[in-house]
Amino acid sequence: MPDKLIHARTGAADRGGHDERYRAVSLWLDRYPGSLRPRDALGGDGHADVAIVGAGFTGLWTAYYLQRADPSARIVLLEKEIAGFGASGRNGGWCSALFPASWTRIAREHGGPAALAMRDAMRCAVREVADVATAEGIDCDYRRGGTVTFARTPAHLIRGRAEVAEAARCGDDDLRLLDAGEVAGIAGVPGALGATFTPHCAAIDPAKLVRGLAEVVVSRGATLYEGTAVTGIDPHRVRTPAGTVTADAVIRATEAFTVELPGHRRDLAPVYSLIVATEPLPAKVLDAVGLADRPTFADLGQLICYGQRTADGRIVFGGRGAPYHFGSSMAAAHDRNERVFARLRAMLVEMFPALQGVSFTHSWGGAVAAQRDWHASVVYDPATALGSAGGYVGDGVSTTNLAGRTLADLVTGRRTELTGLPWVGHLSRRWEPEPLRWLGINAGLGLAKLADATEARTGRPSRVAPLLNRLLGS
Repeated sequence: MPDKLIHARTGAADRGGHDERYRAVSLWLDRYPGSLRPRDALGGDGHADVAIVGAGFTGLWTAYYLQRADPSARIVLLEKEIAGFGASGRNGGWCSALFPASWTRIAREHGGPAALAMRDAMRCAVREVADVATAEGIDCDYRRGGTVTFARTPAHLIRGRAEVAEAARCGDDDLRLLDAGEVAGIAGVPGALGATFTPHCAAIDPAKLVRGLAEVVVSRGATLYEGTAVTGIDPHRVRTPAGTVTADAVIRATEAFTVELPGHRRDLAPVYSLIVATEPLPAKVLDAVGLADRPTFADLGQLICYGQRTADGRIVFGGRGAPYHFGSSMAAAHDRNERVFARLRAMLVEMFPALQGVSFTHSWGGAVAAQRDWHASVVYDPATALGSAGGYVGDGVSTTNLAGRTLADLVTGRRTELTGLPWVGHLSRRWEPEPLRWLGINAGLGLAKLADATEARTGRPSRVAPLLNRLLGS
């Protein structure tokens, strides 16, 4: 490995104070067994073969696979906070084959074979994460128990049946419909009428995975500068207040934080998702809750929710419901919304009555990035050597792995099955200017809430659902 050409600025921060600050970000970072003290910051100009902006899953997976392709490559990662500070260290811990755009829509736009290739690549990514974690000795509490999505109302059951039928029409028999008796054998959700089940999901501790991945790429020669804000990205150039990094190729892996870069305010919309977590539960309560194989879980309502049983016996449960903030604003204050936290706690206890009276020890939130057409993408321009990936809308734990492998192939000029997938080169149109963006996104949130209330009252699928699908580009 050649000598590093970029020097670090040391001793600029209270390391202990930073560690406590970052532990307050989420349950996952709070219980992370290692130090969260930031690595040294950039201290001057320099050069790299590849400069990566952002040290979340996308940036770290890209670095990991570039190192596998060329162990001598000089790779520099620039991170404003610490590795895993954003969605990578805050999410619900679903390593799933979910993709923001539906397979039906991808088939409509790109053809059936392309949709099947994308679906299979996502399923392979779930396995790939496990393989890498095992090979690199990253203990991230990986447990592939699938996903069970409860039908708790007649409308939910109708929707579940329709989803299974649609999957079957596409040749997919991995999505199954469970009856009430089968659900009772999995989870203590009284009154559940059924559920859908897919095996293509694993529960993980995302902070252990992202921090472990950072350790691996640094141990193999990559340079990770933390506490280093990037103020601009141009072909072959990344600008920071401390200096400029020139590189043969530059990858932007900033997900929701993209909106803070000059000229990118309308590229993505930061949509906030919030999460609560219980205390480690006693055996009697866990027996009543079920989920013994640690399947991730949700329900078939319109307002997205998601949960898992952790390796240490907690229930982590999150969902949408927080408003979009005008002007794509991102602030630490947006991570907390007590009204949404209260709704999530109440919803979880309603779903699992055995949780009545348990303590909730953690609540947190963060932004996920939504493309205007809800279609994640990987983009690389060989002429400028600029690349990016993102727009995962909360489905990023495994999607980022696929993105990292794909970006590594694109940067090194290899034509592979991955570089031919339909999300490569996909360009979404920009979001509308304000106040239209604020009105449209929050209207969609309101419609989802209205649809759930209507379905709970009538037992029939809401007529609002098709409008929601059009808003989301499904």
